[in-house]
Amino acid sequence: MRDISHKVETLREALAETWISVPGELQPLLEQGKTEKGDALEIARAAGIMAAKRTWELIPLCHPIPVFHVEIKYHFEKGGLRIQVRVKSIASTGVEMEALTAASITALTVYDMLKPYNQEIEIGYLKLVSKTGGKSDYREKIEPPIKTAVIVLSDSVASGKKEDRAGEAVIFRLEADKNVEILSYEILPDDAQALAKRVKELVNEGADLLLTVGGTGLSHTDITVETLQPLIEREIPGLMEAARNHGQKRTRYSMLSRGIAGMIGDTLVITMPGSTKGAKETFDALFPAVLHIFQVLRKIPHKHGYS
Repeated sequence: MRDISHKVETLREALAETWISVPGELQPLLEQGKTEKGDALEIARAAGIMAAKRTWELIPLCHPIPVFHVEIKYHFEKGGLRIQVRVKSIASTGVEMEALTAASITALTVYDMLKPYNQEIEIGYLKLVSKTGGKSDYREKIEPPIKTAVIVLSDSVASGKKEDRAGEAVIFRLEADKNVEILSYEILPDDAQALAKRVKELVNEGADLLLTVGGTGLSHTDITVETLQPLIEREIPGLMEAARNHGQKRTRYSMLSRGIAGMIGDTLVITMPGSTKGAKETFDALFPAVLHIFQVLRKIPHKHGYS
């Protein structure tokens, strides 16, 4: 079963559709709710709702997720009945299988209610019509690519006593994003003057995004926040709120992070924890949605704003 514990919970929605043949003489039975077994459409609707909620029990590798909404609509057509099922949830994975399972069971229930009258009834296609939610909704092409710099702050890594794993984890994730171009990746000791000087240089060089890794904790050598706070012109509190909220559900120590984020001119600065796990969790919480900032700054037409 796939591990989805790192994924952010978002609003998920899926629309599935199926079709069942209904001879003309049987349509009034459905419309009037007068089959021998009762109101076929309402019983089928209840069955579909139950199926959506219990999909994880029927399909082995489906995750159990909360189902917040199930809507089942019927459309009578020539020779048949089209069934549409919409499912919503706020979860770490999609609800496509819930919608498809609900559509299947709804059609099977209608079949069961009508089979005493006609043995030639058929269930036709089953398809996913649409889905929304998850990272794919926030992964839009941005041109030109976002020039990104990564600075790792650590005395022990800078001196060669330790390997840089947190920074490499961030670089690995950035390289997988086609909207990002790595401008630089460097390691500095926990030195406020050196950090401030390098940040100003990168801003002047035209870096769009600057990620610092390390120095956000409570050690006496953690100087990243104090150094960057005076340089940031427009703070964006929501970024760290999202990162800490995501991290706290996975690492109890996330509440100790003092990370900040904001704009220095047109450069977005995000401070990340120095632990590998903390850096990964912060990245997972923010990307790719945070890149929407550059669509706004560049006034690029996008589905969430400018047109």
